[in-house]
Amino acid sequence: MNRREFLSTLAAATAAGFPLLRSEALAAPARQPPVQYDPPRFGNVHLLHLTDSHAQLLPLYYREPDVNLGLGVAKGRPPHLVGERLLKHFGLKARTAEAHAFTSLDFVKAAAVYGRVGGFAHLATLVKLLRASRPGALLLDGGDTWQGSGLSLWTRGQDMIDACKLLGVDVMTAHWEFTYGAERVQEVIAQDFKGKLDFVAQNVKTSDFGDPVFPPYVLREMNGVSVAIVGQAFPYTPIANPRYLVPEWTFGIQEENLQQVIDEARGKGAQVVVLLSHNGMDVDLKLASRVRGLDAILGGHTHDGVPRPVLVKNAGGQTLVTNAGSNGKFLAVLDFDVKGGKVSDFRYRLLPVFAHLLPADAEMAALITRLRAPHEARLGEKLAVTEGLLYRRGNFNGTFDQLILDALMAEKDTEIALSPGFRWGTSLLPGQDITMEDVLDQTAITYPSTTVSELTGEQLKALLEDVSDNLFNPDPYQQQGGDMVRVGGLSYACDPTAGMGHRIQDLRLGGKPLEAGRKYKVAGWASVSEAARDGGGEPVWEVVARYLRGQGTIKARQPQLPKLLNVAGNPGLAR
Repeated sequence: MNRREFLSTLAAATAAGFPLLRSEALAAPARQPPVQYDPPRFGNVHLLHLTDSHAQLLPLYYREPDVNLGLGVAKGRPPHLVGERLLKHFGLKARTAEAHAFTSLDFVKAAAVYGRVGGFAHLATLVKLLRASRPGALLLDGGDTWQGSGLSLWTRGQDMIDACKLLGVDVMTAHWEFTYGAERVQEVIAQDFKGKLDFVAQNVKTSDFGDPVFPPYVLREMNGVSVAIVGQAFPYTPIANPRYLVPEWTFGIQEENLQQVIDEARGKGAQVVVLLSHNGMDVDLKLASRVRGLDAILGGHTHDGVPRPVLVKNAGGQTLVTNAGSNGKFLAVLDFDVKGGKVSDFRYRLLPVFAHLLPADAEMAALITRLRAPHEARLGEKLAVTEGLLYRRGNFNGTFDQLILDALMAEKDTEIALSPGFRWGTSLLPGQDITMEDVLDQTAITYPSTTVSELTGEQLKALLEDVSDNLFNPDPYQQQGGDMVRVGGLSYACDPTAGMGHRIQDLRLGGKPLEAGRKYKVAGWASVSEAARDGGGEPVWEVVARYLRGQGTIKARQPQLPKLLNVAGNPGLAR
């Protein structure tokens, strides 16, 4: 489909009363496309950016967070804005397609109106449309692409590798890709990507001599302009994920080395230098203030859909910092106008990918069908029906997290359960079937073993304190994980503004205070230790699936949330 055909299809759908325009509860301009999928071409350097797809090949529902707290200098600034505060900050209208894309407001009602988002066949159509108007445009993948579904787990990421090649990805960096092991990553680079796709990461080195494992950057010529794309893999991979999967590699932010790489690229003639980052937005904002010579940081990891870049001043001028959401829900378009050897101006759009507005690309759709065919029966097994909304994303428990916790406690006969604060995982609307694929979308990792342990009250508090410091440490460089560990059976209060060791308070089980010296039976999963790997615990998806089969119908549930202290009025809190 060329540009003219695409626009004709979109106009026809709009004029015919496309479902996006049929709701009385949500306002959209009459006979106008809800999203401008053909933004005017600008300048001479064009970058398309997607990140954190988490192996989601098909269209899906994905609820944005209603809790994303920012503290200290981060309070009230992107990405720590939710709901109406986000709309106000970016000048977006409520009850529109954009409001639905960027917030959780009226999510169930809006999702019924606007439909599913993402899907690589629909994304492929958009990529082709944008490339048709932007000669030489580069498609950049920020990582967390090969992991997040049952299909990707069973194929060791090959489904996404094939899809990204067909999509036309030019350059990528990584995080969850490393959980398939160092050998698998190197195999893909040597066999699948050779001569087709550049895998870059300036901050991954050998642990013996500190040699680079991957090229730190790649130089590409575009419309007479030399462009450098520098890679920044997730700096805390061996902490957040099992160290044994990448035993001979070191990571880290590596500011000093990054500055050297930027200077080297500039010395080789690069007129535009962009960091393709998987740091997370808070880390990128700090990094942008401390290094010079970066025109932009195209960020990922924290799954923040940020409509406009944040401009950060530094010794070299200023750097644009962006974050492009997750799950194939968005595609970012960054146009630079380069004059006299430097960037003179830019335009940026973060486009929501509404599946019903973008015709499926036939070639990509055929590839997805072929990849899924051997596994459809297992993926499609109906386990239960949900009566309530199931979602994950947010600083604390989501309803899908609560379901996993309830399953662990019931099936493992424990009084407490813990589940990781992963940001990935799709959403289900009330009345939808819960299939095996849906469960795997929440749990598909290479270290899925469940565990049952005895922990003292003191140990439980220490664990919660440690994870909360990863999330709420005032120094972004010390924020090393995902969101807060999800907790079942145990209630507590949390003061995110307090210092290390003092955030977690009033821990209770069954209404009674937790005793420091008493041992409690605790179920969990996704431990990064070798002992857990070797312990023989059944995969968490089997535990959850068994629980769902026994329930049949899953009642709407409220997630067990901590009592939050000293954050009233925080723009990152919608509740």
